[in-house]
Amino acid sequence: QVQLVESGGGLMQAGGSLRLSCVASGRTFSSYAMGWFRQAPGKEREFVGSISRSGGRTDYSDSVEGRFTISRDNARDTVYLQMNSLKPEDTAVYYCAADPSGLGSRSRGWYYYWGQGTQVTVSS
Repeated sequence: QVQLVESGGGLMQAGGSLRLSCVASGRTFSSYAMGWFRQAPGKEREFVGSISRSGGRTDYSDSVEGRFTISRDNARDTVYLQMNSLKPEDTAVYYCAADPSGLGSRSRGWYYYWGQGTQVTVSS
């Protein structure tokens, strides 16, 4: 069992930056690939990005590529999502999730454990 707790969300003006954190507890954090997803009102939860177990490989959706960066600190059991050049369309609840397969898939089905989410609102 892995428990995930996100933090760092809030209200930001367009063009600003936020950094989300996700702290894990339970089983060995470094054995999981980690993903970030988001869900806007009335929309499906969508993939934002993922990071491999070691942090050596990342993957991003086209909509955030070049603006968002995922990193992890396995010593602190924490994964981060640095969000720059925020746009109003980035407004959503952001979730971190743990993938025991290590694939860091873009598909939600590979992620066994999910956090409760943190709200990010970007005003124009």
